[in-house]
Amino acid sequence: MKRITTGAALAAGALAATALAFAPSAAAVTPTTATVTASCGIFGGGAATLTATQSGTSATLTLTSSAITTPLALSANSIASTLTMANSTGATRTFSGTVNPAMAAGSAVTVGPLPGTVASGDSLDFYGGSLKMVIFGVTVTCTSSAAQSPGPFVF
Repeated sequence: MKRITTGAALAAGALAATALAFAPSAAAVTPTTATVTASCGIFGGGAATLTATQSGTSATLTLTSSAITTPLALSANSIASTLTMANSTGATRTFSGTVNPAMAAGSAVTVGPLPGTVASGDSLDFYGGSLKMVIFGVTVTCTSSAAQSPGPFVF
């Protein structure tokens, strides 16, 4: 009886080890932050930071910048944002939503986290894409004239 129990335990252990070996690895975007230089018309322009997160095919991007400022006070979740990222492996990827903190006039701009969908291998860069923010019915578009640093987000 002892040999059967030991044999069953060894078999269960081998199955568990095999399952771990074939389990899918957790998806992780790299890098998680990148710097861009954005030009946003009346909102100004300059350095901005993009922060990316990933969970499977779901991802979020957040843009923050002290160089891009609000001309008016804005309440939380009042900016309709669409962030389009160029994808060197295929179609552009879009991240959109109405997530932003409350901001006083002249404050640094933060939008996001904006949700979107990615595919394994996507290589996303703000250069070649844009950020469109609709504020009080006015559309503000931000673009970049150079690739993000240290490089594109790879999912």
